[in-house]
Amino acid sequence: MTATNNQSGMTLMAVMVFLTIFAFVLMIAAPSVQMDVQREKELESIRRGEEIANAIHQYFLFNQGRKLPTSLDELLEGLPDGTKKRQILRPSAVTDPLSLDGRWRLIQPEPEVIAKFAKRVQAFNNGVLPSSPQPTQFYDRYTVTLANILNTETEDEADDPDEEDLSVDDNVPFIGVASQSKTKSVVTYYGIENHSRWIFTPLFRGDGATSIRPPRRVP
Repeated sequence: MTATNNQSGMTLMAVMVFLTIFAFVLMIAAPSVQMDVQREKELESIRRGEEIANAIHQYFLFNQGRKLPTSLDELLEGLPDGTKKRQILRPSAVTDPLSLDGRWRLIQPEPEVIAKFAKRVQAFNNGVLPSSPQPTQFYDRYTVTLANILNTETEDEADDPDEEDLSVDDNVPFIGVASQSKTKSVVTYYGIENHSRWIFTPLFRGDGATSIRPPRRVP
């Protein structure tokens, strides 16, 4: 074997060792990279959901608490401002980064559905449920009913693990949105680690707080 052939063999072996180490490093780094990507998608979903919650609030205030939007398109259209329209929602916000089809689940003002999220917010907030934004009288019809449910439900009902209905139908009044994804999250929203249980709503956003019932003691 000549010196040239020997050198070529050593070079090939060095390349193979390098590629093996490189592949090993990629295998170690892949889960971390994937988690970072997922975290960014979740944070963007939260930002967009919060935008929609704020737009719902502005729409509700403009209509003096008499009506809720029935589609995201209504929020995109904006609100009358003289001869023009005042935009209250960016077009990008209507797409959920976590849902396969990009559509948000519309949360109707049904006490049973809102109560599940309210209970999780309450537990995260040391047993106190934040009040609704001003003027609170616009939201009283929802919070009073909600308080009644939270005061009468059993512990089993409060901890019901069943997923909420994943309907995305338009043309129904809605007071919030949530993702269709049922995946466990990397980040938490009010301590919640499941995409479909993050409800973005103008409820429970005021500076004050309402104590509805003490949190359950963990043995």
